[in-house]
Amino acid sequence: MANVSLAEKPLEAPIEAVRPEPRGTAALHRMIFAGLVVVLLVAPFLLYPVFLMKVLCFALFASAFNLLLGFGGLMSFGHAAYFGMASYIAAYSAKMWGLTPELAILLGTLVGTALGLVFGALAIRRQGIYFSMITLALAQMIYFFSLQAPFTGGEDGIQAVPRGYLFGVINLANDFTLYYVVAAIFLFGLGVIYRIIHSPFGQVMKAIRDNEPRAISLGYRVNQYKLLIFVLSTALASLAGATKAIVFQLASLTDVNWPMSGEVVLMTLVGGLGTVFGPMIGAAVIIAMENYLATFGAWVLVVQGVIFVVCVLAFREGIVGLIARMTKRSL
Repeated sequence: MANVSLAEKPLEAPIEAVRPEPRGTAALHRMIFAGLVVVLLVAPFLLYPVFLMKVLCFALFASAFNLLLGFGGLMSFGHAAYFGMASYIAAYSAKMWGLTPELAILLGTLVGTALGLVFGALAIRRQGIYFSMITLALAQMIYFFSLQAPFTGGEDGIQAVPRGYLFGVINLANDFTLYYVVAAIFLFGLGVIYRIIHSPFGQVMKAIRDNEPRAISLGYRVNQYKLLIFVLSTALASLAGATKAIVFQLASLTDVNWPMSGEVVLMTLVGGLGTVFGPMIGAAVIIAMENYLATFGAWVLVVQGVIFVVCVLAFREGIVGLIARMTKRSL
């Protein structure tokens, strides 16, 4: 029998180190998804649709980041680069080229994903804090590029972006109509993330996260797995950024600046790192604070800092992580 090198083991090969989920977890997740759909259907009749759309965009952004950190074990300080660049591309193509919203969002997502592929290939060569610092440095390059590039509008950004007609038929000028489109995009993104996590690829990523040397000893091409999870995360973050540009008819430096990267980390940690549904809860909490405490001005940041410290000290698992530990269920 011919000898096969461990380094040649296929990318999608299973790994035995991952502990199976408790029985009934899949059924519980289906119930949560069903409940989420019901909540999304009735929510715009109870709350302001624009506020809800902002929550959904950032919930998708936080879920994308959680895919990288919570399940890939890779701490990126530069995810705002993909979120913001996709926002610029979607806004510019919709306003200047007259693309329909679905094409503008798709183009923004593709450009953000391509950027993630290039930056990921550079950053993945290092580990730990060095990886994080490289992602931050690359993201700051994008920030200064966005500040100087003519098409971004500099400090003014790209304003008055038309929402247009979805597929040339559905008028997105109506907030209720646009809300359900954004809700569909969010559910699609969350479904993709859920499928990735529970696929053989996702199981290997968890094993790499928990014990990278052992995964290497078993012959897994770890850097290729890391690069793939990085690109998938940036693709979903780009989708969130492009959607946000159409919703708010604006792309600005705020979307691409480093505080945005810090904010998505905060959302993920508050909701529950390494959980499926935690980041969207964290996003809802942080966005609600920014919206309803806006009268306090800069003090909102102080309140967010206090909440972050309390979460780290009192329950490191986050809101959903704490519930999962108490119920002994995977959420």
